Amino acid sequence: MSGDRLPSFALRYGAPFAVGIALLCAWQAVVTAYDVPSYLVPSPLAVLDTLRRDGTLLWHSLMFTLAVTLLALLLAVVIGLASAFLFVQSRVIEASLFPYAVLLQVTPIVAIAPLIIIWVKDTTVALVICATIVALFPIVSNTTLGLRSVDPGLAELFRMYRAGRWQTLMRLRVPSALPYFFAGLRVSTGLALIGAVVAEFVAGTGGTASGLAYQILLSGLQLNIPRLFAALFLIAATGIVLSLLAALATRLALRRWHESELREED
Repeated sequence: MSGDRLPSFALRYGAPFAVGIALLCAWQAVVTAYDVPSYLVPSPLAVLDTLRRDGTLLWHSLMFTLAVTLLALLLAVVIGLASAFLFVQSRVIEASLFPYAVLLQVTPIVAIAPLIIIWVKDTTVALVICATIVALFPIVSNTTLGLRSVDPGLAELFRMYRAGRWQTLMRLRVPSALPYFFAGLRVSTGLALIGAVVAEFVAGTGGTASGLAYQILLSGLQLNIPRLFAALFLIAATGIVLSLLAALATRLALRRWHESELREED
């Protein structure tokens, strides 16, 4: 490990961690100093105690929300890649179908989630569909852009050697599109979680007890604000972990050849 790797690692991960600890300490100090009731703003220690006391309940809710998120993300990747490969085959196909992908993106999920939950009998399937719709567009748009953003010189070289469409796609367009795909994946990871939580809020108002969003709704109605904050903390922590995993996948896929992940050697 070179001399500047450790400071770089500390800056990337240590600095945000230190800021987070400082904010939690300030939060605890303010709540304690002004004797703020826990039903208004609980202290970090109260939230931590709630996580310990209600850990089993919150853990099961977290697993449900996480399962919906991961299934939605997987579907978004499969559908998004298939759509992008289809769009790149013909400008006519792209011009005909891409506006409908945009339509899904700009339509508020809170407006269509109640309809999907009504139409689909299985609530879990309905939640996955809602989250997939939210997470789909970044993968479609980024991957389509990447598949079209090939080096003109390399494209001409492939034509000179009479490469077939499949060879051009797999050996030129796909490698060129990988950085774009992973950029879209990192966005879609957070959107899948957001879509799952929003859909759970809609389903929870109908009496469906499942994920963390339902725990937030129930805790708000019961004025159990520490549990509400604990559920919010788990959602935020889940989003951070998923984002880090997406960044790790990007790093592993691109580190040996793409300039965005290359590290200068001493």
